[in-house]
Amino acid sequence: MFVCPTVCFQVGLFLFPLIVGGYTCARNAVPYQVSLNSGYHFCGGSLISSQWVLSAAHCYKSRIQVQLGKHNLELSESTQQYINSAKVIRHSGFNTYTLNNDIMLIKLATPATLSSAVQTIPLPTSCVAAGTTCLISGWGNTLSSGTNYPDQLQCLKAPVLSAKQCSAAYPGKITNNMMCVGFLEGGKDSCQGDSGGPVVCNGELQGIVSWGYGCAQQGLPGVYTKVCNYVSWIQSTIASN
Repeated sequence: MFVCPTVCFQVGLFLFPLIVGGYTCARNAVPYQVSLNSGYHFCGGSLISSQWVLSAAHCYKSRIQVQLGKHNLELSESTQQYINSAKVIRHSGFNTYTLNNDIMLIKLATPATLSSAVQTIPLPTSCVAAGTTCLISGWGNTLSSGTNYPDQLQCLKAPVLSAKQCSAAYPGKITNNMMCVGFLEGGKDSCQGDSGGPVVCNGELQGIVSWGYGCAQQGLPGVYTKVCNYVSWIQSTIASN
């Protein structure tokens, strides 16, 4: 059984998602990936416009420093930009226990300067089909049992599972706003510290790292917020803030 390390979030029944079984990303190959920091890295996020970041509601803190253009969290890098949050807006329907509507917007105090290392990722134009291979990234734990938090950004390519496979893995726990991505045989997954980070499929942000039982366990894939259901919420929230 997966044991929750001291830095892992625990809400309701769930232990939250590091990348297990992945590889070190090429430097600045994921230019939309951000680190949410409050004196330490605690979650990931995605830059969706020069002034807005999308993450998971369970990553909420009232004040957040957003670190952009990062590859190695332990080094000072020429590409990095550190920008404080001006507003942190959780979805009003977020449920702490079921993790339904696990989505949050962060407005940056000043717009990010876009560069080869800092880029926005498009929102989905439609929901992603089962079987599509996507890229998951983060600085989360790389061990399915034990802890090893990497300095360098980790990547994992994994398929979107069908709604039927997802519901069968977590009976009664999957809402229409969630999707499973990963491998039912286990061995590869997101894990603690990756929460809030991106799942990108065909160049669009389709998922947000949300929850799972343990990490990389057989029959228990990672569960992700289904971004395609929230495009209008994202657009209206940005427009009114």
